[in-house]
Amino acid sequence: MKLSKIIFLLILGVMCSYQAFAQSNQLKGNIVDTDNKPIPGVSVVVKGTTLGTITGMDGSYVLKGDFTSSDILVFSFIGMQTQEVIIAGQSTINLSMLDETLGLDEVIVVGYGTQKKKDITGSVALVGSDELESRPNTQLGSLIQGRAAGVRVVSSSGKPSQGLSIRVRGTNSITAGSEPLYVVDGVPTSDTRSINPSDVETFTVLKDASSAAIYGAQGANGVVLITTKQGTTDNTQVRLDAYTGFSEVWNTLQVLNGEQYRDLMTEMGQNTDWNRYNKNTDWQNEIFQRGMSQNYQISISGKSDRTNYYISGGWVQQIGAVRSAQMDRSNFKINLDQEVNDWLSVGTRIAYTKYTDIDVNDNNAVNQGGVLTGVINTPSVIGIYNEDGTFTSNPFQNWENPVASTDGSDREYNSQRFLGNMYAKVSFLKDFSFKTNLGVDYNHGMYDYFLDPFRTSYGRAKQGIGTNTTDKSSYWMFENTLNYNKKTGSHAIEALAGAVSQKFLWENNGITKENFSGDGVKTTNGGSKIISANNTKAEKSNSSFISRVNYAFDDKYLITANFRVDGSSVFGPDQRWGYFPSVSGGWRLSQESFMDGFEFLNDLKIRAGWGIVGNDQIANYAYFGRVGLGANYPIGGQTQPGTYPSAMDNNTLKWEESEQTNIGLDLSMFNGRVRFVADAYMRNTRDLLLDAPLPHSTGYDNALQNIGTLENKGLEFSLNTVNIDKAVTWSSTFNISFNRNEVTDLVVESLPIGNISGRGEAILLEEGQPLGTLYGYVWGGVDADTGDAYYIDQNGESTFTPSPEDRQVIGNANPDFFFGFNNVVAYKGLELIVFLEGSYGNDMLNATRIDSEGMTDPKNQLLSVNQRWRNSGDQSDIPRASWGNTDNSRISTRFIEDASYMRIKTLTLSYDLPHKLLSKVKIGGIKVYATGENLFTFTNYSGFDPEVNAYGGSNVYKGIDYGTYPQTRNIIFGLNVTF
Repeated sequence: MKLSKIIFLLILGVMCSYQAFAQSNQLKGNIVDTDNKPIPGVSVVVKGTTLGTITGMDGSYVLKGDFTSSDILVFSFIGMQTQEVIIAGQSTINLSMLDETLGLDEVIVVGYGTQKKKDITGSVALVGSDELESRPNTQLGSLIQGRAAGVRVVSSSGKPSQGLSIRVRGTNSITAGSEPLYVVDGVPTSDTRSINPSDVETFTVLKDASSAAIYGAQGANGVVLITTKQGTTDNTQVRLDAYTGFSEVWNTLQVLNGEQYRDLMTEMGQNTDWNRYNKNTDWQNEIFQRGMSQNYQISISGKSDRTNYYISGGWVQQIGAVRSAQMDRSNFKINLDQEVNDWLSVGTRIAYTKYTDIDVNDNNAVNQGGVLTGVINTPSVIGIYNEDGTFTSNPFQNWENPVASTDGSDREYNSQRFLGNMYAKVSFLKDFSFKTNLGVDYNHGMYDYFLDPFRTSYGRAKQGIGTNTTDKSSYWMFENTLNYNKKTGSHAIEALAGAVSQKFLWENNGITKENFSGDGVKTTNGGSKIISANNTKAEKSNSSFISRVNYAFDDKYLITANFRVDGSSVFGPDQRWGYFPSVSGGWRLSQESFMDGFEFLNDLKIRAGWGIVGNDQIANYAYFGRVGLGANYPIGGQTQPGTYPSAMDNNTLKWEESEQTNIGLDLSMFNGRVRFVADAYMRNTRDLLLDAPLPHSTGYDNALQNIGTLENKGLEFSLNTVNIDKAVTWSSTFNISFNRNEVTDLVVESLPIGNISGRGEAILLEEGQPLGTLYGYVWGGVDADTGDAYYIDQNGESTFTPSPEDRQVIGNANPDFFFGFNNVVAYKGLELIVFLEGSYGNDMLNATRIDSEGMTDPKNQLLSVNQRWRNSGDQSDIPRASWGNTDNSRISTRFIEDASYMRIKTLTLSYDLPHKLLSKVKIGGIKVYATGENLFTFTNYSGFDPEVNAYGGSNVYKGIDYGTYPQTRNIIFGLNVTF
């Protein structure tokens, strides 16, 4: 080659390189829609940077900066498809933006398959990955709290080991379970504590019968479908998530100091050598501490034409805000999908979890070791330890201080869990596919407890106590489904048929021994006296046949029909099979020609559905006539073990059935800036499984029978809006739910139940009343002459000695409504998320006050008792102190409080570092954030926390606070790095 040609090519190359790397510092253009009309407010940003602008009223833009030919402009606008254009040396880039599908073609996971959002005719709520990632949390249920209308997360307490209960559209049973069915990647489960929230991609909640009937006998309480993450990028992506945080009890209560306690005891006629008891211990300060949490998760994911993979592992630890409470969890997960060829796909979901927790004794009185009641009721006049190192106790009775309950024993629960499935899918004859899926859930747990024979008075009395309990559960399911999917012209049909087999196995072993010689050997072999030893085994089998048909005509008229047949071993042989049909329809009015004039309207759909679902969450072998233990009898001077008939057999025992009707509306307007969903429902549960009283002549007190009915009805509303879409963006989501629960038929007219704080029943089961009805006396006030409390009897008259018949309904633990309100404000790399959550109208029996304002025994009291009646003529709403007299502290309206609250549940400020800066070190993204949880609580409730329940997720015992571990305020600092 001649030298002149070489020089020419070199010059040309330099010029080309200059063009590639030294472009003009100004870009301009015009943005129009498909009708060639200008679009103002379009965001124009150089991808991976904070450099950008928005279009003016005429759709034009001018962007100044240093660009290269490889830079990419991103054009985005609500209601339009986001588009990317490579600059490639251009100085003018014009664009015609296309209408977006408004998320209507989004594919949503439903029972045994998927469905486009626009075609759904049932009531389905979706909580997506964007919402989940905005709130770091170690509890799965917390992620969905306040996010979906009609879905209420019942936080029975705030301790790290506490699982959360979810109620979908109210409580649906009296004695059977009311927890929804959880399905993790196609595998049903009841335990969500050990599932890693960082692995979750979406929640789909099937709320009504028409959507949940495909799960038949397990769908009466709704279904929560949990889908875990998959690979999303063509290149391998490595992501590291890490955070550390601190927690504290956000509210403390004022109690009597040492001098005030001595005055109270003297007033009640109790005295002692007060020189021995001259401390001034703040027990709340000793028990409440600064908790700490740390979480480290790493994942590797990616996809190609035929392979999709996601691998993750991590560790999380929580040290609670109450002394000794702790939780540790290690997790490992693999998700893999492989297209073997054009007709065969295989895949697996595998999760392994190792879980440990140390529990705290709450929901008990101080004399039963209750820690939260202990911080109030333990006198401040004693210290933590005696001179010999043992724990101190109450000066008048042998109730040890709360530190003895947290530090005086060794206790730990450990479990290992394997949850996973394998599937294969075969496509054939163009429109058909067959899928087989095998799932397993295996869990093995062990609880160890040791109370040494020295430090506590109870330990000394028993000469040490050792307990070891093991529990093992296994579950397998095998499902085979045939799917047909065809679209011809205006007709689209999808049909599903299949069979499901399931089997559950449980095993439990436990032993407790006493009389230990010391604390050197803490296992049960160190004790010489067996107190109890037991072993139980149980199994349950289910067989099911499922079918579904989805039909759509012209994308406007939609019909879905489900039918499932279930057989379960827990029910009698005469009624073992249940039949669960459902049908629903939708009409997309926005597709009709008569709606053409409503240009602001993007989508409008009316839905209606009906169906029947079942509930099989009862004890195993429930229909059997069972044998009880403990009827021992003497023979020849020796006690021999004996048994007795404890339950009557019932071969006709069957499912609880819930029949539900739902009417809904889906609306999208202004290019998707406003989206509104409304639902109204009525759910009647019949054939309730109740332990009903029997005539004593039968030899039994009661028997499990199908009697009684229960009703839930309500309204749900969800609103999503884009309030600002400029350089600053602001979007909001709001949901509110109203549910009314009523027992419509009961075998007895009314049934008071429960015994709270030794004052008798506090809950009433009665026809015409909701579950969670609080029951007791009507408080009248304090008599100024005697200082005694008086009550209002059934005739409206005052009395000091009301009879049990004077008790009546005094409260309702169910809220009038509950809500969630989330706001996201973003500017370039900065983002602020403010999430509010709350409930209104729910009453709480503050049973803690019965012990701490009763003044009947040597418990310390709340500071409010300083306002008690002391002398004749005193005007007070606190009665006199009276040793052993519980008449002044009956369960009454005096202790019923409004537990309505609104919380700033989450506040997160995050910042995404500029991509242009990170690209130099080959990092895909770095996000730093700070999150505050439960930062502020607005409530009139006087206890530690309004969002608690001493009886967890009980169907009936609701709205009772009795020394319950409160929700804590958490501050979290985190980092997300993507490579």
